[in-house]
Amino acid sequence: MSKTINPIKVALGADFLTSFIDVPPKQQKRVREFVDKFVNTPDLPGINYERIHDASDENMRSVRITQDYRGIVLKPQTGNVYMLLWVDKHDDAYAWARRRRCRIHPQTGSIQIVLTEEAAAEEVSAQPVAPALVMAAAKSSIFAALGDDDLMSLGVPESLLAHVREVTDDTDVDMLEKILPREAFEGVFLVAAGYSLSEARDQLGLRKGESVDTTDFSAAVERPTSQRQFVVITDAAEMEQLLAAPLEQWRVFLHPSQRRLVAMHANGPVRVLGSAGTGKTVVAMHRATWLARHVLQPGQKILFTTFTRNLATDIRANLQKICSREEWERIEVTHLDAWVRRFLDKQGFAIRLTYDDPKSNELWLQAVAMAGEESGFDADFLLSEWDNVIQAHGVESLADYLKVSRVGRSHRLSREERVKVWPVFQEYRSLLSERGLSEPADAFRTAARLIVAGGTELPYRAIIVDEAQDFGNEAFRLLRTIVSPGDNDLFLAGDAHQRIYGHQVVLSRCGIDIRGRGRKLRINYRTTEELKNWASGLLRGMSFDDLDAGLDDMQGIRSLLHGEAPVVLEAANQTVMAENVVRHLKDLIAAGASSESICVVAFSHRQIERLKKYICAEKLPVHVVEPSQADDSSQPGVRLATIHRVKGLEFDHVVLAGIFDPARRGSESLEAHARRLALLYVAATRARTSLCVCRLVSGD
Repeated sequence: MSKTINPIKVALGADFLTSFIDVPPKQQKRVREFVDKFVNTPDLPGINYERIHDASDENMRSVRITQDYRGIVLKPQTGNVYMLLWVDKHDDAYAWARRRRCRIHPQTGSIQIVLTEEAAAEEVSAQPVAPALVMAAAKSSIFAALGDDDLMSLGVPESLLAHVREVTDDTDVDMLEKILPREAFEGVFLVAAGYSLSEARDQLGLRKGESVDTTDFSAAVERPTSQRQFVVITDAAEMEQLLAAPLEQWRVFLHPSQRRLVAMHANGPVRVLGSAGTGKTVVAMHRATWLARHVLQPGQKILFTTFTRNLATDIRANLQKICSREEWERIEVTHLDAWVRRFLDKQGFAIRLTYDDPKSNELWLQAVAMAGEESGFDADFLLSEWDNVIQAHGVESLADYLKVSRVGRSHRLSREERVKVWPVFQEYRSLLSERGLSEPADAFRTAARLIVAGGTELPYRAIIVDEAQDFGNEAFRLLRTIVSPGDNDLFLAGDAHQRIYGHQVVLSRCGIDIRGRGRKLRINYRTTEELKNWASGLLRGMSFDDLDAGLDDMQGIRSLLHGEAPVVLEAANQTVMAENVVRHLKDLIAAGASSESICVVAFSHRQIERLKKYICAEKLPVHVVEPSQADDSSQPGVRLATIHRVKGLEFDHVVLAGIFDPARRGSESLEAHARRLALLYVAATRARTSLCVCRLVSGD
């Protein structure tokens, strides 16, 4: 009887990509050549796997890449799994391997790179001694209520339990980040932050009670908990793509809470909430790829849509990085306005939207002047009524207006008052028609009617929506008509805290039932806790909806990164403000920041042009992020972008230039002030590491 031969699996660790970044460019070519050979035939006799003297892990091997560089590979004694773990200069690579073991955790089943007890003790002793640790003898561990089995259920290796128990104050949990595997650190961090043991395990996708074979690396590398740090490589082209952009690890390594959403089977629409930095867009893009790979039938497509052309451009560029050619051909990425234009044009309706005509605002003022004098209300109130009642509810006749609910509006309107103000809306629609213009909501409504009435055949099996909070009621009603109700039909990702365009909606009133399929991402991987807290403070005291008649807040959102608090610089005029910006840029670059890792954000194109002149005068390279183009990271230069354009992007360092005092509302309406604060929140949370706020005390 012939013996079954298991196929060879080659896996790549996230640490390998991290170490590859530090390899000099000339040597990276040789590394790529080795990796190409390794991926195709890891058992090739020419690859000499050398044992590492005094290694703690009997499965670790060294492989020669160049005369100076070595790779570290896990080559288990049983099974056909080869794992690339690290690349470095000869002595440094060996030192890295001697300080670590690669183990399958007996409870979580995930593959972990674990520091030896000696190496962990060295890391702890090298860190500044916190006051809480000095008093350790007098204080108990903050994890005293958890048994060893509880801590291990979070992924803590048994060999490092003692170090976890040394923590006596939640402010000192960060010391564990350098010694614990990633999911183990997140687990203890979440418990210290107030999560229950079961809540923390659920966030990490950890399950108790599963039988784990701690020698079966082939099975372990396929578990979701392992896939946030390791990926099985199927061909050399995939590996080459990873090595071409090793910093973009979001393309491959997903958190278990994200991976669950990507691959979930849903029997209807799904809504995903999450504050800035929790990875909603990443999840949405991976969801589109997963659907294209596992759900679509021949002839079917996915519509991936968002609110603005800028965001669609960025998503299109990033989505192509994770899709195969076949998958990409089955995904259509566009902002909804553009989709509606094309659809109506094919139906013989040539339309121009109001924002295409710079004089469209005059039509509203004209309508108010002609029909609103006797209404008793000013133009601002009437415009708000138009946006939040007439358009939001699809009101097209006086009879509808008299019946529509105005719950939540600050001013009650009697039947008589509604009759008085209706001519304003009627006149405005008439003026739009005369100019051949249509507001987006009207265009959405027209498109939906044509689809329903005409039985139009559309190719879409599913729709993915990013930045759903900026869509209005008519947009969601249209989306509901574009794709037929069914399994995995709608996937909506949004956050009302970042709403800068649309108005509050209730999905259930738009024919979208998300009951039982509402999800929330709670772990922030982009922004430090200090930056998150500053940005969240801008919105303190305000309430935010969950897109479906409920409320959403930032309770339970945790950033696993820490850093410096934002720097706030004040200036009396634009000149001093620009000088502050330039000085800060020079400080960042002098400290080692690359120019392309910095973005200067301002409210207007005029401010951007002014700042560009100041920065260029100091011989600093500049690259303006254009509205209709994706940011090309290969282009050198400090990024300059408007506060609207920067949405959807992220940078190590962000400078907010010419910012008003958030605490002062002045003559702005509450609604307008709230949107300005939301803009600031969005811009501030583009920063990964540092934020500098250059505030104007008085403009000139």
